Amino acid sequence: MILKVVLILHLAFGLVAQAAAGPDIPSYWDPKRRVERPPAGSVPAIRFVTTDSFPPFNFLDSDGRLTGFNVDLARAICDELAVRCTIQVREWDDTLNALREGNADAIIAGIAITSAAREELDFSDVYLRWPGRFVVRRDGGPIDLSPEGLKGKTLAVVARTAHEAYLAAFFPEVGRKLYPTPEAAREAVKSGEADAHFGDGMQLSFWLQSEAAGNCCTFAGGPYLESRFFGEGLAVAVPRASQDLKQGINAALAALYEKGVFTELYLRYFPVGFY
Repeated sequence: MILKVVLILHLAFGLVAQAAAGPDIPSYWDPKRRVERPPAGSVPAIRFVTTDSFPPFNFLDSDGRLTGFNVDLARAICDELAVRCTIQVREWDDTLNALREGNADAIIAGIAITSAAREELDFSDVYLRWPGRFVVRRDGGPIDLSPEGLKGKTLAVVARTAHEAYLAAFFPEVGRKLYPTPEAAREAVKSGEADAHFGDGMQLSFWLQSEAAGNCCTFAGGPYLESRFFGEGLAVAVPRASQDLKQGINAALAALYEKGVFTELYLRYFPVGFY
C-alpha cells in the first residue's frame, strides 16, 4: 500500500493538465504563493553565462547564433524584469569561474543542485525536472504499469543508470533486461524483445518523433520525478548572498508561467512533451 501511494505521488507532483486531450505542462510554481519582486533598481541587469553544447537547452543554430530553451528563458526573465540582459558563452568548466571572478551574475546551464554546490551557490526555483518515463509499442495493447501489473513482463533499461536503480527500488519483482546503451534498450521495445522500456523522458520524447523510432512506440503512464534518483532538476545558479537577484529571477519565473510564456517555450523546444 505504501509503495502504491509513493508511486501516485511521484506521478502527480509538479504537473498541470492543460486540457483533457492536450499536453501536460510542467509547473513547479504554487499559484497561492506570491513571489515579491526585489526593490526597484536593485537588479539593474543580469549577466547570464551558459554553454553552447547542450541542445536543445543551449546551442548554436545553423547560423552560429546562440539559442535554446535556457537561452530564450534567460531573455524572457530579463524582459519580465525590464532589465538589461547579456548571455555569455563559456566552456562548461569555466561557467563557475565566471561567477567567482565577478564576470557573470547567474549561470543557466544545468548545474546540478547538490549539497556540495549549495556550499558555494544559491539556486532559483526549479523550472524543469528530468522525469523517468515508460515507452511501449503502439500495437502491443494496454499495459498496467504498476508493480503488480508488470509481473511477468520484461522491462528494457540501461545498465548502471538511475533508471535501473529506480526500477530495482520500486519494481523489485519485475523482470529487468539490461542493455549497454539507450539505443539498444529502445530497439528492444521497438522490436518486441521487451514489453516496455524505462528511461530518460526528455531523450525519449525526441526518439519517439525520430525516423529511428518509426512511429513504433508511445509514452505510457505518467512521469516519475523522484529526486533521489533523477536529481532536483534545472534552476538558475547565482552566488550566495545574491538575495535580490534570486528573488527577481523567482518572481520572473512565476510570472512567465502565469502568462503562458513558459508554456510557449516548452512546446517550442519539446513538441512531444516528456511529461
